[in-house]
Amino acid sequence: MTTPSGASHEDDYWRRPPEHVRPTSPTPAPTPSPGPGAPAASTDGPGLGAPPATPTSPSPWAAPTDVPASAPAPPVPPSGGGYAGPPPTTPPPPGWRPPVHLQANPPRTLPPQDMEAMDAAEQQAQRLTYVVGAVAGAVLLVLLCLLCSRALF
Repeated sequence: MTTPSGASHEDDYWRRPPEHVRPTSPTPAPTPSPGPGAPAASTDGPGLGAPPATPTSPSPWAAPTDVPASAPAPPVPPSGGGYAGPPPTTPPPPGWRPPVHLQANPPRTLPPQDMEAMDAAEQQAQRLTYVVGAVAGAVLLVLLCLLCSRALF
């Protein structure tokens, strides 16, 4: 962990200045408003013709005060607030069922299984797996012998 050295930190640029400090950028001086009978100033661009607003807060970084208030909160139900529960429902009449539009077919019967043929196929697959493993082991053993003989001689 590093300890502060007293020098400025990298993020000092982004920190909010104290309240009594003003921004260092030059602000335009307010222009006097024309008197009565003078031609009106044109408002062709932003800020032209109207004097700039003077800040009313002590700091230019303070939150604006001329923001309109938010919408009022929704009214609380008179039953003391909170969730009153679901609306009441009426039960269906006795014996009622939803209408059936399509009758599903009964499931088909599976074909019979030949257990002897399945056992023979499983044994054949197991033998093939053993043969492939034995061949791979023999190849690795030959490679190991070749590498050891090169290292010894």
